[in-house]
Amino acid sequence: MATATTSPLFSLSSLCASLPSPTRIPTSLSLRALSPRARLSVSLPFASPLGGYGTWAATSTSSAGRLRRRGLEVVCEATTGRRPDSVKKRERQNDKHRIRNHARKAEMRTRMKKVLRALEKLRKKPDAQPEEIIEIEKLISEAYKAIDKTVKVGAMHRNTGNHRKSRLARRKKAIEILRGWYVPNAEPVAAT
Repeated sequence: MATATTSPLFSLSSLCASLPSPTRIPTSLSLRALSPRARLSVSLPFASPLGGYGTWAATSTSSAGRLRRRGLEVVCEATTGRRPDSVKKRERQNDKHRIRNHARKAEMRTRMKKVLRALEKLRKKPDAQPEEIIEIEKLISEAYKAIDKTVKVGAMHRNTGNHRKSRLARRKKAIEILRGWYVPNAEPVAAT
């Protein structure tokens, strides 16, 4: 009796007989298991009849089947070796959106910093005039526009956008109160 459990040998040509016929498979490769419980995986290149290239994945194990007495079972499956086109397209879209969203957020932060710097400069200025707040209001308007654009395209949540606009408005109002240009809770003057 031969020692089939120690070293059975399968040639690739016998393996290919049970597979769908690919156009090219190397015939010099062979599968060998060292023990009945050994597991062996091999990938073989082939040219698909539909065009393109892929691989046959051959796995040998010691489970039941017609080859059980030899200690091997050969399982083959065809894999293309490529990712679907939809995955590649989604990655391209994600890259494009990430770059665009980053640019929008960067513009928004720049506009906000310009407003905050102008307000800080106005706060420290000893001889500030009420007309100087008009220039800052224009900067605030540009910052609001950038924030609204960022929220509209979905790069930032609307509550975050509202929070940032509120912060700019509060800082402006604090400067106006400090300078005496705005009096909160003031009684409206009745016209007679």
